[in-house]
Amino acid sequence: MLIDLTGRTAFVSGSTQGIGRVIAARLAAAGADTTINGRDAERVEAVVAELRAELPPGTRLDGVAADVSTPEGADVVVDRLPSVDILVNNLGIFAPRPVLEVDDDTWQRFWDVNVMSAIRLTRHYLPGMRDRGWGRALFMASDSALVIPEEMAHYGVTKTALLGVSRGFAKAMAGTGVTVNAVIAGPTHTEGVEDFVRALVGDELPWDRAQAEFMKRHRPGSLIQRLIEPDEIAAMVVYLSSDHASATTGGALRVDGGYVDYIVP
Repeated sequence: MLIDLTGRTAFVSGSTQGIGRVIAARLAAAGADTTINGRDAERVEAVVAELRAELPPGTRLDGVAADVSTPEGADVVVDRLPSVDILVNNLGIFAPRPVLEVDDDTWQRFWDVNVMSAIRLTRHYLPGMRDRGWGRALFMASDSALVIPEEMAHYGVTKTALLGVSRGFAKAMAGTGVTVNAVIAGPTHTEGVEDFVRALVGDELPWDRAQAEFMKRHRPGSLIQRLIEPDEIAAMVVYLSSDHASATTGGALRVDGGYVDYIVP
């Protein structure tokens, strides 16, 4: 399938590393004028330079440093980018902690980063998409939204919220040419997840065995029984950002390794 996003503009929150970085690179490679985002200006500039070196000459890619988990940070982004055609709400944090030990400040931090960042940006950009008759808003959810993990319920709850939020925004855009979807990503092989896996299974095992042990003990419902690669997530995001996906909206698309113990409502 040929996907050409030439002439479209895209913004990916939290995209200096991990899944977000790969999504931004793939959107830019497909022709979209893409802006990455992170909190640290030097890091953003470095990643922009790295991606420009990796992608074909002429690829349009830029960056904006802002903490979009705050209203002030979101304002920095919208001042820089008053409108976009493709919004990928990728910013998110995770950390294991027993649910009885999660205090109010931690609950609020996860809510602000994982949920409110997406709500603020989507609330700003959707009206412009609606007025232009075309747009794509995407929310990066997780299998943890539906299979709440024992070791980080606070994270799972925020991803459950994103499923409801994305569905509500999709209904608001009914009949406008704008689609809104969530992507349910399974455990993905990123730098942060490697640290997470090690925290749960220890540092003694070689990486391949550690990954297998993690899947067996903590994600036994996965049918592929391995971590997903970021490119596999990005492929779904690029498709949903294209004209090919114009009839897909209000959905929760699974790229989760085939979990067998839940059904998306």
